[in-house]
Amino acid sequence: MAQPRITRDDLEAKFKSVQDDWQGKLEDKKQTLITAVTVGGVVLLVIFFLLGRRSGKKKTTFVEVRRL
Repeated sequence: MAQPRITRDDLEAKFKSVQDDWQGKLEDKKQTLITAVTVGGVVLLVIFFLLGRRSGKKKTTFVEVRRL
């Protein structure tokens, strides 16, 4: 029994179908992903800011100036 040949049109149609499926899923999740990344970035900035303040308090140098 001979199998039908796979043509270029068959491959293009299948690839387009797969690509359209992925594009649809990405469009649905795009806004949620942008929001999550933004919130994550803000949280990281706040954490780094607070850690930097704490580190700065530990290493504070006091300079005493005396007149002779």
